[in-house]
Amino acid sequence: MKTRGGKAVYGAAVGILMLEARFPRIPGDMGNALSWPFPVLYRVVREASPDRVVRRGAEGLLNAFIAAARDLVADGADGITTNCGFLSLYQQELAAAVPVPVATSSLMQVATVNRLLAPGRRAGILTISASSLTPRHLERAGVPPDTPIGTTEGGREFTRVILGNEAELDVAAARADNVDAALALQASHADLGAIVLECTNMVPYAADIRTATGLPVFSIASFVSWFHSALVPPRFPPPDRLG
Repeated sequence: MKTRGGKAVYGAAVGILMLEARFPRIPGDMGNALSWPFPVLYRVVREASPDRVVRRGAEGLLNAFIAAARDLVADGADGITTNCGFLSLYQQELAAAVPVPVATSSLMQVATVNRLLAPGRRAGILTISASSLTPRHLERAGVPPDTPIGTTEGGREFTRVILGNEAELDVAAARADNVDAALALQASHADLGAIVLECTNMVPYAADIRTATGLPVFSIASFVSWFHSALVPPRFPPPDRLG
């Protein structure tokens, strides 16, 4: 039996482009390696602060993200994702720059989720900053322009800590911000059939949102797990080995 080399790292198919941040990354956050049931590769994009990427449209950072994506592929990644839903802005450019699949944003799930729902029902987005989420972000991710949008903006803790890049997070208050925002989104849209979390830092609260709203909750965790399953399909025993 022969095997082929060519990588620096093996067994970690997904490469994650990380913002440069210092806020706490609790379990569930994609920047916490314990959140994944499979190995991942990380690459921090220097000067890509949460504020610069979300509130300032990732201005001037495209080349840095492309370079980091190419480094991840050179190290062994078979697919690239990012840890900010607002990086849908760079989906086309990153996909064109590397020879592997790219899934920049959880928002890319919205159109698919809509197809899963009964007629008359649709997915809504929960975002960390509705004031920063532009039609261009949605268009780049293939999101229908009339999609309902809710936000944690104006809450007590979550948006302020993440976008302000603060070193301390009140987890209970952040959870309350996410649940309250999801309930407000649901109350405003009677046709809501599912919620897609734009922000990758919302994943630790997905189960709480599901319990509070009763709706399916899709996130970067569900998206990247699906993505990984295509990069590393499970291998099953041959039929002659079954009992």
